[in-house]
Formats: sequence, C-alpha cells, structure tokens
Amino acid sequence: MSIDSPEAFLERLESDIASNKIVLPTLPEVALKVRDAASLESTTAHQLADIVATDTALSARLLQIANSPLYRARHEIENIQIAITRLGNRVIRSLVTSLVMQQMYQPTSQALDQQFRQTWEHSISIAAICRALSSMRKNLDPEQAMLAGLIHQIGKLPILTMAENMPELANNEAKLNEYLETLHPQVGKMIMENWAFPEALKKVPSDYVDFQRNPAPEADYVDVVIVAHLQSYIGSDRPEGSLDLSSVPAFGKLGLAPEVEVLEIEGISEEIEHAQNIMTL
Repeated sequence: MSIDSPEAFLERLESDIASNKIVLPTLPEVALKVRDAASLESTTAHQLADIVATDTALSARLLQIANSPLYRARHEIENIQIAITRLGNRVIRSLVTSLVMQQMYQPTSQALDQQFRQTWEHSISIAAICRALSSMRKNLDPEQAMLAGLIHQIGKLPILTMAENMPELANNEAKLNEYLETLHPQVGKMIMENWAFPEALKKVPSDYVDFQRNPAPEADYVDVVIVAHLQSYIGSDRPEGSLDLSSVPAFGKLGLAPEVEVLEIEGISEEIEHAQNIMTL
C-alpha cells in the first residue's frame, strides 16, 4: 500500500492496529492499579503505598517530588505512606500517571530516537505551563492540567512506531513531520477511546488543535492546553506563531490578555520551572 499521503498512512496504521501489528500505547500496570485504587474513597494511604512500593523507581521519584519546591514540604518526607497522606489520593492518582508516561516515549530503534525525545520534551514543557495556568481557575486541578499537557500529543507515538519500520518515511524528515502534525490528533483520539481517562481529559489530544473551540463559558483542560501550546510558539516561524491570539476564546476564558506572555505573569515562571524539574528528576 502506498503511503504517499497522510490519509493513506492513517489507513495503513488503522489496519495494523486492527491486526495487532501495532499496539496502541497502554499505561503501565502500576499506574492502572494506583488510578483504580485512588478513585475509591475507602482506599487508605497505607494501601496505596503498598501498590506504589511494588515499583522501586516510581517510589523513589514520588519521594523526590513530595520533597520538591513544587509541593513545599515543611519537613523532609522519608516514606511513601507519609507522602501519599500529605499529597492526598487525588494528587497521587494523576501524579503517578504523569510519571510513568515517560516509559512510553522510548523508541525500539535509534533511527527515530530524536523524534521521540523531542516529543517528550515538548510535552513536558506544555505540561508545566498547563499546571501553572490551572492555578488561575478554581474549577481546574493542577495535576490534571499537567497530565493534560503530557497527553496532548500522545497520538504521535503510534505514528513514530510505525515509521520505525518504514525507512522511506523515517529518513524523510519533512514528510514524517507532516504526517505527525496532520494525523496525531486523530490517532490521539483513538488512544483516548482505549484509556479509561476522565471525560475532562479525553478530548485533549483531538481538540486542542481547534483554536476556535468554545463549547462552554468556563475554561476546561482543552482550553489550558490550547493556551499553553500557542504560548510556546510565540515568535516562532510555525503557523501558530503568527496567529491573532485575540481571536482564540481560550485566552479570555482563562482571564489572560493575548498580548501577555505566560512567563511574564508574576510567580508563573517559577512554578513552570518547578513543574518541569519534577518531570526530569
């Protein structure tokens, strides 16, 4: 089958997924267990700590994060149960999912290592901005906002996975970038349909590219990602860099003046740096 167009590539990708030649990304088992357990009001910090403790690396990172400037611990936290008690089950649920996502951005060959790495680093940057922006609205949760930023381009992963076995695409940077940008929202929607994510997050990968999106007067996580995405490209040579931001409803819903850069808002720059740091510990 020819892959001379994004449409043909998507058809091939959907066929390979249907025949299990390519498997859509899935969350690691520990993240699924933590998410399910943390969703139950009856789950204790001790029970949640037992689940997290099955993954040594995850446990170590959670302790680092609980003691990081982002969560402003007054005293050093030395064990997982105390960390969970202090942060709360809701925060742990989103935070664990965010932390394990990096495992998905690992190429199976060196050919596209840079593309995987760039996608992950961009996602971290957007996630950090999203977390900071969410503090401006009481209806938004910082950890959910950070997770929204991390998943917004999750659709690129199956595209890169398929491209690894297509030298004619992997070695054609311009065409690969075209396919990634054109198709990742649709593929991201497919992934979200397979993940039992909260409804508030499911539309992020597919809808954040609709800059005129305005389904409700109150800001949601898609709006946060739209603003973070557009802010990240201000002054760039990408099409987003020259967009009239005053025409984007998401800015108004977050109470932001389009001409003001997020990094210029008092206290935001430091919050973004702290959030980026916890994702690269």
